Amino acid sequence: MFRTAREYLKEKIKLALSKIGIQLDGIELVFDKPKNETFGDFATNVAMLIAKRMGKNAREVAQQILSNLEIEPQYIEKVEVAGPGFINFKLTSKFYIQQIREILTQGENYGKIDIGKGKKANVEFVSANPTGPLTVGHGRNAVLGDTIANILQWAGFDVTREYYFNNAGRQMKILADSVRLRYLELLGEKIEYPQEYYQGDYIKDIAQMLLDEYGDSLKNESDLKIFKEKAEAVIFDDIKKTLKRLGIEFDVFYNEDWLYEKKIWDVVAELEKLGYVYEKDGAKWFMATKVGGEQDKVLIKSTGEPTYRLPDIAYHIEKFKRGFDLIVDVFGADHIAEYPDVLRALNVLGYDTSKIKVLIYQFVTLVRDGEVVKMSTRRANYVTLDELIDEVGPDVVRFFFLNRSRDAHLNFDLTLAKKQSEENPVYYLQYAHARIASILRFAKDSGIEIDKVNEANLELLREKEEVELAKLLGEFPEIVEVAYLMLEPLKIINYLNEVAESFHRFYHRHRVVGADNALTLSRLSLCLATKIVIANGLKILGISRPEKM
Repeated sequence: MFRTAREYLKEKIKLALSKIGIQLDGIELVFDKPKNETFGDFATNVAMLIAKRMGKNAREVAQQILSNLEIEPQYIEKVEVAGPGFINFKLTSKFYIQQIREILTQGENYGKIDIGKGKKANVEFVSANPTGPLTVGHGRNAVLGDTIANILQWAGFDVTREYYFNNAGRQMKILADSVRLRYLELLGEKIEYPQEYYQGDYIKDIAQMLLDEYGDSLKNESDLKIFKEKAEAVIFDDIKKTLKRLGIEFDVFYNEDWLYEKKIWDVVAELEKLGYVYEKDGAKWFMATKVGGEQDKVLIKSTGEPTYRLPDIAYHIEKFKRGFDLIVDVFGADHIAEYPDVLRALNVLGYDTSKIKVLIYQFVTLVRDGEVVKMSTRRANYVTLDELIDEVGPDVVRFFFLNRSRDAHLNFDLTLAKKQSEENPVYYLQYAHARIASILRFAKDSGIEIDKVNEANLELLREKEEVELAKLLGEFPEIVEVAYLMLEPLKIINYLNEVAESFHRFYHRHRVVGADNALTLSRLSLCLATKIVIANGLKILGISRPEKM
């Protein structure tokens, strides 16, 4: 049995072409779904592509291919040449129905593909510096990155989830001094707290921890080290706890500071050797204009301080050295102007930047009852990710962050997100899963031997809604492949919505557990296959699969 309809048809076309001595020579075999159902289930333009290359009539080539097709009538109902040279196929109901058996056999592995087998992928996401709690904006990054990592794992990659952070520099000094000043306030000193310092209540909480631990012994401490280390440890611990609530855990936390001792200076030296660095006004510049950039960019300021591009270049070199075949960076829209310079420098240094995929996502606005939620809380001038999870729950947070293309601004509708009904799109999907679980329980309680669904006579599934649902379920591996190729989780969500709608159409029109035992078992097999597909899709999205609701 072939994995999908497209794979089955590809094999048929390849076999026909080999019979007539035609090589594809790089031409990709594509099967589209015709908009008009009368043209069949799939259409390919391969004859038109080959004919153009050979200088022949496309319809004649299509007819030649058709004449050499080995048609299995149990699976191919109709094939014809159409229009300027399309070959249209209509598959039998039996083809689609029999895929149910494949789904039941593969179970929780159904939908996994092997494109990435034997390859390593690195997904860097979140990467917030340890200066405060994660915000709603970080949340979209976190969920997007983790779900893309899941997609890559389903595509067969060995995936490393990586968090890149900077715990040095001016921001950390301000953080440490913010904690020190709050500590002195707790000791009763009158402090003029600077506006540019960190304002959230979490700074007071950390200061209280230091007071509890050390009493007033730090009152005259001029070295900020202890304040910095405590703040960083507490904040990172909170960040990890917040991410864990969304089911997100990292394999590697990479400290930007590790690059400063030697690696960034090696980058400058190598670029200088290749003639891509010059000095002006006391600064060192990268000649980005020499490799397609609109302006040259500063690598090292006249003060001797590196700009953010330099450690980013060195960091990506480290990723290449670790042998990753695919490197995915998930960035907010504020990074859109930065990463092209990093890629240009890596190209100059001889690294294959086609392995790097930079995913830019747009920002998030919280909306309640049609009004934008003011960005202020007791903790600081933003809504924390924890507060959002507290209000709507982790499943809803994950789904809503994914339920829009990353290229588009996201309005997170809190009113809709809090509804525990089918109006809420994540409940709609979870409800379909729970409903099927309920049907299976009812069947078991009614004395049906659920364990025998694998032996069901699938040919009894002939109703239009049954065939349509089976056809949709058979597409799941292709949907995973598309989500991988586009690195876009929304493809999975759109597909699961179609599956849930198709299941509900079937369920409302046909009784599953009835007087005919054989038909009951067949329909239960269709239900179970649907449950497997919905569960596997939700697993990729990182969303729970309830048995009851």
